[in-house]
Amino acid sequence: MKFATALGLALLTASAARAAEWKVSPADSALAFTGTQTGANFTGRFSRFDAQISLDPDKPDDARIVVTVDVASAATGDKQRDTALPGQEWFDVAHFPQARFESRRVTRAANGYEAVGDLTLRGVTKEIHLPFTLEIDGRKAHAKGHVDLKRDLFGVGQGDWASGDWVGLDVAVDFDLKAERAD
Repeated sequence: MKFATALGLALLTASAARAAEWKVSPADSALAFTGTQTGANFTGRFSRFDAQISLDPDKPDDARIVVTVDVASAATGDKQRDTALPGQEWFDVAHFPQARFESRRVTRAANGYEAVGDLTLRGVTKEIHLPFTLEIDGRKAHAKGHVDLKRDLFGVGQGDWASGDWVGLDVAVDFDLKAERAD
């Protein structure tokens, strides 16, 4: 009987130590970006992305977040821009069909959390700090965040578009993710 009790406690402890697995609903979520072209702001969205999230808000050190984005799904509502984005000078989807963020650590921050990890875009990997808020209501979670990027650091915008004269180098990325606990 002592062995069974010890085994039961060990199993409970092991399952309690695991971070919660979350399944993101892309249909209820948004991944958007904002830039400037000839001085005017424009906004776009990625319609196809996936996220694997393992996170216990009380133990963020154990978290793991991996987000993949189908960059060919970028749309801004401007036909000329939307035709150019998948091309070789911009996202070059023929060679780099996905962007990927993978966290290395997640910590509590003043206004929520911060994920520090690697963003790979167009074959270039850079460390980014991604602050986000997180609300959990039972089995549902809602995360929102914002990060500012420099597109030229990732090689997005080649040739005539590299300078930022026509299309600004600063790009804001915003996400609004809704997820349900998967375990």
